[in-house]
Amino acid sequence: MSHPQQITVLGATGSIGLSTLDVIARHPERYQVFALSGFSRLAELEALCMIYRPRFAVVPQALEGRHLQEGLRAAGLATQVLHGPEGLCQVAAHPEVDAVMAAIVGAAGLPPTLAAVEAGKKVLLANKEALVMSGALFMQAVRRSGAVLLPIDSEHNAIFQCLPGDYARGLKQVGVRRILLTASGGPFREMPLEQLHAVTPEQACAHPNWSMGRKISVDSASMMNKGLELIEACWLFDATPAQVEVVVHPQSVIHSLVDYVDGSVLAQLGNPDMRTPISHALAWPERIDSGVAPLDLFAIARLDFQAPDEQRFPCLRLAREAAQAGGTAPAMLNAANEVAVAAFLERRIRFPEIARIIEDVLHAEPALAVESLDTVLAADGRARNLAEQWLSRR
Repeated sequence: MSHPQQITVLGATGSIGLSTLDVIARHPERYQVFALSGFSRLAELEALCMIYRPRFAVVPQALEGRHLQEGLRAAGLATQVLHGPEGLCQVAAHPEVDAVMAAIVGAAGLPPTLAAVEAGKKVLLANKEALVMSGALFMQAVRRSGAVLLPIDSEHNAIFQCLPGDYARGLKQVGVRRILLTASGGPFREMPLEQLHAVTPEQACAHPNWSMGRKISVDSASMMNKGLELIEACWLFDATPAQVEVVVHPQSVIHSLVDYVDGSVLAQLGNPDMRTPISHALAWPERIDSGVAPLDLFAIARLDFQAPDEQRFPCLRLAREAAQAGGTAPAMLNAANEVAVAAFLERRIRFPEIARIIEDVLHAEPALAVESLDTVLAADGRARNLAEQWLSRR
């Protein structure tokens, strides 16, 4: 085989980043780590650099960069430490990079992910906010540069696996009736509604099936995660919001389904382990061992499905409304949600107020047409200010 593919892992210390490195380590003849980035867990980033010996490491601030650089030099590593958004964009678009795992959480992941796309890389997209915020611009850049965009979210990866290879011709043209996006329903699926105002960040972060970071765990509990995924699915697969239906499936074994006009419904199943979609995208169109245990249907024994309750999960309704409104509405939805979730995790607001903040921000001003990345970032900033004002009025 030719030389190993050079991989940049943005967000290396998070759960997706670590799962990616686990898959890479299983196939040293295929993949080599080119660059790693970290945000707050810099001791972990240093430890990962010792193991994978990347060409570059990226941290947020210059001071942290100097500290890390000294530690790596003392250990005899030639890794060069960069910092800030410029450093992230540099390792995402570097000429020697073959593929980029985009796993930085939140709006901060947008510039480097876009840089990777514009450089025509194979982009493994785990950062859903990049598409939610700037879907039209993002997909235009993909088409213009010839980048290969492979979804990592287990649901979008499942849809990708269940669609025909030429789905870009249009869902109707390839006989797709609708996309069925599965959701676990999170930890509050069956909690009495009147108890939701008293739930704690700890309860919200205790996901029944997946191990995730705190922000995405709260999004799963509010079902905003599914709302963001609905918007993302519309962009990835050129679907209208009406063509995407959310199905609550508590076992998280079916990761999503595609319904065809002839009555066929294709589903992708697997154990809830992110190494499956990661290895699928890394090796696509081939298949490689991911380290994930085979699915034991006899142990699962049953699969349940129910419609989502939008009274219980108003965030899902708000996301659908933002998808239908288009323009800057999804960017505002995402920004207001980031501020609201942070406030909930800091115990400044109660759980149901997350949706209230988002709704008030979305209704504060009309969505604008997205002309450029500046339009998106301005809408993001405006929504954050409106959300902070909401919090200060409490």
